[in-house]
Amino acid sequence: MRTAYSVEMVRNAERELMARLPEGALMRRAAAGLAVACAEVLGRVAGRVYGSRVVLLVGSGDNGGDALYAGARLARRGAGVTAVLLAPERAHGGGLAALRRAGGRVAGDGSAEELISRADLVVDGIVGIGGKGGLREAAVPLADAAARSRAAVLAVDLPSGVDADTGEVRGAAVRADLTVTFGAHKPGLLVDPAREYAGSVRLVDIGLPLPNDAAGLEALQHADVARLLPVPGAESDKYRRGVVGIAAGSARYPGAAVLAVAGALRGGAGAVRYVGPAGDAVIARYPETLVSDQGPKRAGRVQAWVVGPGAGDDAGTVAEVLATEVPVLIDADGLRLADAGAVRDRTAPTLMTPHAGEAAALLGVAREEVEAARLASARELARRYGATVLLKGSTTVVAGAEGGPVRVNSTGTSWLATAGSGDVLSGLAGSLLAAGLSALDAGSVAAYVHGLAGRFAADGAPTGAHDVAEAIPGAWRDVARVE
Repeated sequence: MRTAYSVEMVRNAERELMARLPEGALMRRAAAGLAVACAEVLGRVAGRVYGSRVVLLVGSGDNGGDALYAGARLARRGAGVTAVLLAPERAHGGGLAALRRAGGRVAGDGSAEELISRADLVVDGIVGIGGKGGLREAAVPLADAAARSRAAVLAVDLPSGVDADTGEVRGAAVRADLTVTFGAHKPGLLVDPAREYAGSVRLVDIGLPLPNDAAGLEALQHADVARLLPVPGAESDKYRRGVVGIAAGSARYPGAAVLAVAGALRGGAGAVRYVGPAGDAVIARYPETLVSDQGPKRAGRVQAWVVGPGAGDDAGTVAEVLATEVPVLIDADGLRLADAGAVRDRTAPTLMTPHAGEAAALLGVAREEVEAARLASARELARRYGATVLLKGSTTVVAGAEGGPVRVNSTGTSWLATAGSGDVLSGLAGSLLAAGLSALDAGSVAAYVHGLAGRFAADGAPTGAHDVAEAIPGAWRDVARVE
């Protein structure tokens, strides 16, 4: 599992480690890893380190010191390294001296943008992980010049101008091709919009003493998901495997019911019961579905419910499902129709799966505010409703009802931004709930498998929600074979 830690946790771990090391040793350790990454980038873009042109954008903190020490290592290998000092009087003294001893130089006044235009590599060491808000005015032209240039851009620890803890970007920021981060991932490297600015991310281990149970963010990997996938045993029957109820669809949106059932049938449950007005459409496509038109109370035994996709204005069915004592997933129209008090009063687990627009309506804010602050928005919804919240989007995040680390999904693809894709995800997650996974695990695993299925279905070209559903077994097998 990939974990990310808050700035405060990282700072505390750095202080603890530095107290046990010779002065400056931790920075030189970080700079050594940074220099290796720089050399590899130069090998790709310039063919070699010797004779390549490197520009360091150096701020006043330790972030700038890391860049200077790494630049000194590159200069000793024959690279032409020039440092652009944004605050010359506060530049890291030891790093600057090391750079000069190695043959590096400091840019003169007014030459920075021209140097960047001719560089093979630009190293962003402007602001460290403690930076808040966008870039300061003096740094913006340098970031713009780097973006216009043909140079590769490498960020030190995280791109300057993004928020390490939240992933928010509140102004101008550096756009990196590669970010080399030290000791631990930071939440902003894994969550949009900041993730988009980071490019590829490489973690350099510098020996920080960080406890696994103190992470603020988690990203499941194949092996983690493989351990959570439900596998039937020799004694399993359809009830032991779990039966999921789908209360979805309407005369206007029968396809939502079909797609939610499609996701559920591929999600590991033993059976799927459908309740709603789209029974004919569902049974025509999936004859194994158990269809009822008597409402949720009379549908028969279920271990979890999915309610809301394409439900229109059927508030009665939503209320009936919320009154049950089994886990419930609320999606789409169900989010609008669900009584907040009824959700908070539930004793069984509840999983809410809004996209940014739906989350904004529930929070009473603009959609843009949710998209700019995905972590904070998911956490706030979970707190208000006492439910686990899966916030869909460019990076899907899952915030638990009881707090704790937020999970971020790493498998999504922009091709999943297509009508009906969320209905498939709801059915898949509901099936995992019925199979016995917790709301946090069901949401996280469903997002992971759904994202992978989206990649498989698209394969670089447009795809539809039904294609994503059909690709779920292949994604499941791809994950399961890791174990």
